[in-house]
Amino acid sequence: MPVPCEEIVKQELPIFRSLLAKELIKKHNFTQKEVAKKLQTTQPAISQYLSLKRGLKDSAKLNSISKLKINARQIAAEIAADKDSNIDTTQIFCKLCIELNKNKIKKCYRML
Repeated sequence: MPVPCEEIVKQELPIFRSLLAKELIKKHNFTQKEVAKKLQTTQPAISQYLSLKRGLKDSAKLNSISKLKINARQIAAEIAADKDSNIDTTQIFCKLCIELNKNKIKKCYRML
């Protein structure tokens, strides 16, 4: 049985990154290179998010993930408001993971 964080990394995190990249580029006029730096990934990865080769492949699944949409909008606005600062997206992703899997995480900690 996979650890809850592993499930998030495989399923929701790529979708979240895709949404966040699109939000930063379309609404906040970031370049792919700037988004890659903020998300601690590469420009080709951002290109794949935008072309739906990575992350958001199933638009039907997206409709059921409103929490990811809301978080992506909020975080994009925070990043855009302070474009020159270094925001630790790792902490953001960890908080999101915990939020999405509160019950699963509690079970995981009980196993430790």
